[in-house]
Amino acid sequence: MNRTILVTGGLGFIGSAFIRYMLNIDQYVKIVNLDKITYAANPDNLKGVDFSRYKFAQGDIGDETIVSNLIHFNNCTHVVNFAAETHVDRSIMGECSFERTNVSGILNLLKVCRDKRNFIKRLLLVSTDEVYGSIVEGSFKETDILRPRNPYAASKAARELFALSFYETYGLDVVITRGTNTYGPFQYPEKVIPLFVTNALEGKNLPLYGTGLNIRDWLYVDDHCRAIQLVLSQGDAGQVYNIAGHHEITNLCLTNQLLKLLGLDESRVDHIEDRKGHDLRYSIDDSKLRELGYQPRTSWNDGIKNTVNWYNNNQEWWKKVKSDPAYLEYYKRQYRKV
Repeated sequence: MNRTILVTGGLGFIGSAFIRYMLNIDQYVKIVNLDKITYAANPDNLKGVDFSRYKFAQGDIGDETIVSNLIHFNNCTHVVNFAAETHVDRSIMGECSFERTNVSGILNLLKVCRDKRNFIKRLLLVSTDEVYGSIVEGSFKETDILRPRNPYAASKAARELFALSFYETYGLDVVITRGTNTYGPFQYPEKVIPLFVTNALEGKNLPLYGTGLNIRDWLYVDDHCRAIQLVLSQGDAGQVYNIAGHHEITNLCLTNQLLKLLGLDESRVDHIEDRKGHDLRYSIDDSKLRELGYQPRTSWNDGIKNTVNWYNNNQEWWKKVKSDPAYLEYYKRQYRKV
């Protein structure tokens, strides 16, 4: 089936992985990528894609004209939104871009899709398990109350509510995915795995929050993309789907595994002051997604080895990122003692 997908935020980590994935599995799909090119966007993420089926436009999802024109003149049939500010630490620092992109931007995107319903068959909003907040035991289901505990998660929850309201009020075909912590190649090195791996390769220490006993569930990026594609094609309108990785470990355990893979010891760890409002544990139940036939294909052992090897073999990619003055300033502010 011929279709053209407008991907917003497609130069980021998961967005670019989704574009590569879709162009690889579907010879008929065309992709239009709208990206503002903020600090975490990287055109190098999409080197070598099939440009006969891929088009890039620089712009903001908050710009009604550019979004509307891209949909209209490219006959876009689907929209998958990855455009978001995604880093908890930056939201805690008080950066106003979280409200502007994650809330105002998505509201504009929803309005344009509503007005372009003669083109758009479905809008998929990529969200996060952090909207649920922390859980001591068990796992969150899609019907559980949202209790975000940091500004980033709150902005993600707000955009979800707007999206579902457009389904209820206007009949806009909207679906939402809530993915757990995702890792893999091409991830911007402010996130824990690429930060720790690249720091280790540079001979720097690894800044671990507090005791490191916070628990996260890990999902390989290719599996995340497959789940998004499945929900885009088979999910029910107006529904939310959790995407779990089914590998829960403490941040301390994660750190030690990375050190082992890199041939280093625990002396390279710096325990720093804990993050404000640091959630203890994330865990989600993805039974609803599995009813659609989803199964993750990448084991933790394979995924983390692939990831470490990729950063080791692609040092030019991340050294370019980490030498940027904006990145150096952020790192200096965030990790003063490291």
